[in-house]
Amino acid sequence: MHNTKQNIYLCIMIVENTQTQMRKGILEYCILSVISQGEIYASDIIGELKKARLLVVEGTLYPLLTRLKNNGLLSYAWRESTSGPPRKYYQITDAGLEVLHQLDKTWEELVFAVSTAMEGRNQKKSDISTDQSI
Repeated sequence: MHNTKQNIYLCIMIVENTQTQMRKGILEYCILSVISQGEIYASDIIGELKKARLLVVEGTLYPLLTRLKNNGLLSYAWRESTSGPPRKYYQITDAGLEVLHQLDKTWEELVFAVSTAMEGRNQKKSDISTDQSI
């Protein structure tokens, strides 16, 4: 029984780690996509990503925004705020749009590849359930 608990725990850890890596892998793409819709404040970016169920906290977002800016994919402008100090609003650059378009193509290829791989798995499941119902 103890070994079963260890196996379950190990499986949970593997799944959680894989989910984290998958989210990290697409987070910059999603950030560029959100910002491409128009000038936006960081807390609004977080809101959009949370709506998409990509849980993001400021401690995750700001380093990514800095990296994207340093790579020339984003710029920002300070805007006065009626509710406090000026706010930094982000916008995508032409280079950022080009990268986003390339990532759109990559995403489409990944969706196709994963869907194709899963079709084979789903077909085998379907074959098994059909065999069992005979």
